[in-house]
Amino acid sequence: MPRDAENSDLTTVVLRVDPTAPDPAAIARAAARLRGGGLVAFPTETVYGLGVHALDVDAVVRLFAVKRRPSHDPLIVHVASFEQIAPLVAWRHAPADRADAEALATDLARRFWPGPLTLVLPRAACVPLEVTAGLDTVAVRIPSHPVARALLATARVPVAAPSANLFSRPSPTQAAHVLQDLEGRIDIVLDGGPTTVGVESTVLDLTADRPMVLRPGAVTLEMLRELLPDVAMRGDTGQHSEADTGPLPSPGLLTKHYAPRVPMTLYEGAHATARMIDDARAAIGGGKRVGVLVPQEDGPAFEILPVHRVLLGAEADPAELARRLYAALRELDLSGVDVILAKSVGGPGGLGLALRDRLRRAAGGHIVET
Repeated sequence: MPRDAENSDLTTVVLRVDPTAPDPAAIARAAARLRGGGLVAFPTETVYGLGVHALDVDAVVRLFAVKRRPSHDPLIVHVASFEQIAPLVAWRHAPADRADAEALATDLARRFWPGPLTLVLPRAACVPLEVTAGLDTVAVRIPSHPVARALLATARVPVAAPSANLFSRPSPTQAAHVLQDLEGRIDIVLDGGPTTVGVESTVLDLTADRPMVLRPGAVTLEMLRELLPDVAMRGDTGQHSEADTGPLPSPGLLTKHYAPRVPMTLYEGAHATARMIDDARAAIGGGKRVGVLVPQEDGPAFEILPVHRVLLGAEADPAELARRLYAALRELDLSGVDVILAKSVGGPGGLGLALRDRLRRAAGGHIVET
């Protein structure tokens, strides 16, 4: 039976490993714990994942309890090689108009795997419905981080791994973030240093009428269109509301997600900075402690105000903004502020689409258009 996730006196073991050449003994210890039904956090190139043996229902149920994750939010299954995907997928169950799904998946794997792309494919019967939110689809990917690859190769089992945090909190990009949320609740953390991408993988559904991006990430729409000219984006990112109780086709689709505990408002548009300054002054005048999250170009505008200011990086460098985003949100959460005012970064294309998506969901719909 799963342990009582809410009242565990578990000691979380932290194993520090070289991110480029992880210690085989540490990897073997973590892999054995995975095979035995344990919960192991490990770095991927995107964020830290919390892994369990994907075919062990008790372990999967324990993962949901530890994260306080709703059962209608599916998990992504991580494997070490494309060949290991075959037992997890029922290609014959693909819709008639998606008969080319296997060929498309193969082409995408050659181009983007290992890497930050997740494919949604028809589910084989061996994959527990607890993993897929009861859906007949399964999300799979092959990560590129050397620690993740070593762990998957040594474990020799498919590993279901959402982000290694409490549900709806900012995803962890450092081992310290994992411990902030889950110390004493999980078995092992493989500390491989900070992640390199900083936002979750792109999720691409190959079971729909046409290939569809469900969640934007570092594998951008423009990259995918080089192979899939007809690929579509699901909705206008961050602006549609998902049902809170029905099964979701992908992780990361709830209106409020990746969110700090402190209430956050996102400001968009040409006059965002000026409006933020006005609202910060008003909040300070009302006795509130204010945190602001802005790109470095806007930093000087807030020097005259008594606010906790966090600079994300240069607007011209979306990769740096993505790497810093979740750490910045966690810093503001721990700073003692009462409210967070954030300026939108990112644009309608490239990695900017993922940044805009994550910020909108972190604000939970509290968005000021200027």
